[in-house]
Amino acid sequence: MQSIQATTQIILSALITIFILMQAQGTGLGNTWTGGGETYHTRRGVEKVIFYLTIVAIIFYVLNSLFLIGM
Repeated sequence: MQSIQATTQIILSALITIFILMQAQGTGLGNTWTGGGETYHTRRGVEKVIFYLTIVAIIFYVLNSLFLIGM
């Protein structure tokens, strides 16, 4: 059981890293390749999904960490 949780921990940490790297600071996914000079940006579409997936992955990571400590 502990090896499954450890493997889950590794997978979650990789996913969190990927999700965070996909969120370029100060630019939206739409402006990453085309450029753009907007100063205020709201998350829409894919950016919003990636943002929420990052939050969910972090929550699962913390919960999995707590369960690993308890075992």
